[in-house]
Amino acid sequence: MTVLSSATTGQDVLGPAARAAGADRVAPAPSVGSDTSAATLGPNASLFRSREIRGLLRPRTADEVRRIVEIHGESAGSGSLHAYSTGGNWGLGSREPARDGAVVLDLSGLDRIRELNTDEGWAVVEPGVTQAQLADALRDTDRMINVTVSSAHTGVVGNALDRGVGLRHQRVQDLVGLEVALPNGELVHVGWWPRPDRSTPVYPYGLGPSLLQTFVQSDLGIVTAAAVRLLPRPEALTVVRLGFAADTIAAALDEVRRWVAQGLASGVVKAYNPAAARAYGHTGDDFLLHVCVDGTPESVTAMTGVVVAAAHASGLFTEVSTTDATDPDAPNHEVAVRVERAYAGDPDRGDALFEAKMGRPAGRIDPDGGFLFFLPLVPFTGTDLARAVELLDRVRAETGIRCGATLNALDADVVDCVVTMKFDRTDADESARAHRALDRVHELFTAQGYLPYRLDIEHTRYADALAVDPGARELGRRIKAALDPNQAIAPGRYA
Repeated sequence: MTVLSSATTGQDVLGPAARAAGADRVAPAPSVGSDTSAATLGPNASLFRSREIRGLLRPRTADEVRRIVEIHGESAGSGSLHAYSTGGNWGLGSREPARDGAVVLDLSGLDRIRELNTDEGWAVVEPGVTQAQLADALRDTDRMINVTVSSAHTGVVGNALDRGVGLRHQRVQDLVGLEVALPNGELVHVGWWPRPDRSTPVYPYGLGPSLLQTFVQSDLGIVTAAAVRLLPRPEALTVVRLGFAADTIAAALDEVRRWVAQGLASGVVKAYNPAAARAYGHTGDDFLLHVCVDGTPESVTAMTGVVVAAAHASGLFTEVSTTDATDPDAPNHEVAVRVERAYAGDPDRGDALFEAKMGRPAGRIDPDGGFLFFLPLVPFTGTDLARAVELLDRVRAETGIRCGATLNALDADVVDCVVTMKFDRTDADESARAHRALDRVHELFTAQGYLPYRLDIEHTRYADALAVDPGARELGRRIKAALDPNQAIAPGRYA
């Protein structure tokens, strides 16, 4: 990594920041006149333009973060901070700030599980805590985490703050409290937080206005820890694997919606288009569907039978299997085992499935990969989901880029449509076509009313363009001006 030469703003506060965090935790900008011209965090998997930065800080404690934020909040010339946790925000910008000129705050050194209470179902974790780390701490307990299908070594807190989706629900639902460093030097707790004097029920809303969501996808403070829910671990679990033909997508997904609405499925039902299904050992042109059923052994047996019977009765599914994870001779046995373990809160520490999807280990995605994300919400109706797939077919016809699509049923009304565009970064033409495809899916989906709930660093303009009420955006700016008048926290993808 190299850092930007600057005699102003961020450079001025690196000395005080070094005293706050320790000189060994600061990568200062070179002196003016240095031959160093590239001042960036290095490559990112999306080949988005690398932003210029003014320095890199690696604090180890919440109090160090608090002092650094306070230093940057003292005056308008102190520069702005861009924070990341483990940096695995692949496809949306990875570690990159949204704008040039930020001082980068690497929070991966804050990696403690501060408290763990399996009786009451909560943990207090810092931003550098990974899925694997928290899952390991819960091994042999009756609690689990809401695992995502990303690398086991990605962070829990950062993903939740950006509304990432786990196999159980959106991870923002796991947040019950936050510890936040404010530009005035305060370290505050919002939502629910454990009390040292007595136990209280885990209830994130409290009394009066709830401030918890104020710091989600926010540039109002730096989160130094989160209280997160630990989910009850099911006694038994089965993932029913189904296939359906592309020309029956509307009818098949309307049938699946009925199952979700009537409580036949547990967690997030996932449907993969043929491009996305290949990572799960699914070949051909059919869609792949995973339906999780969990509970007691008796209820799982009964409910699985109900789902299978409904699938066969519908006549819509080309494949129905409940034994992939239990039959060692099944073609997709190893993949099915990993899928079921993930639904049960056990991430794949070796990242075998993740590497099969990405084509390389997590540590090589930014330097070697080519990967873009688009994340819209689509109504859970067969008609709307078929329309979304048609839009991706249109993008392929226009750009030659075949998009992967994973349809995550968040509930009986809303589907998170995860659109992936992979490309060979050594092929300039293919890279350019992938970026055109990303622009087109933004245009086509938003015109249809299928709005993104997360943004990448090159499409921040959509935050204003898609606002329900411009007055609400202006209210957010007034809150920012009140809490952070000197812009200590760099504006991000949603500001």
